[in-house]
Amino acid sequence: MGILDFLPVIGTAVQKLLDLIPDPGARARAAEEYQRTVLDIAARAEAEQREINRVEAGSASVFVSGWRPAIGWVCAAALAFQYLARPLFGWAAGIWLPQLPALPGLDDNLWQLMFGMLGMGSLRSFEKSRGIAR
Repeated sequence: MGILDFLPVIGTAVQKLLDLIPDPGARARAAEEYQRTVLDIAARAEAEQREINRVEAGSASVFVSGWRPAIGWVCAAALAFQYLARPLFGWAAGIWLPQLPALPGLDDNLWQLMFGMLGMGSLRSFEKSRGIAR
């Protein structure tokens, strides 16, 4: 858990502090400095994670370099089961084996895992809202 996880709470507190600055020019400069600092922290964290990913991907050990693809394939298999195999099996079992109980379903944690792995978190949305996304 890093500093970026606390951005909503910190942002609210900083906004309240900024509202206490009586001079509008000073308030705008302070808000700009806060945004610059947050983006700098985010950029440093991203650069550090990129370096870690590069080192992990270059490892010869499958236990170091293979865990992300393994999680990805497990997630893809679970999504395929949840949204393809399970409904088709339920339909076929309803026709040919009506006494068979329904297969258990998987919850929405799959989507959270997939969005996290694909980098679809809030930081990208934050960058786009500030107009700094590439």
